[in-house]
Amino acid sequence: MLKDIKVENIYIVCGRTDMRKSISGLAEIIQQQFDLDLFSDSMFLFCGRQRN
Repeated sequence: MLKDIKVENIYIVCGRTDMRKSISGLAEIIQQQFDLDLFSDSMFLFCGRQRN
């Protein structure tokens, strides 16, 4: 599924993330806390409480 995606950067968000925030809540974290562009060729990885 992800083999055709071309990314320049992979960002790993450390710590627990409340995965109930949905895609818009996670996008808000990227924009406000990390001041990163959501539409760049980047992948953002989050870890929930259960780490799965």
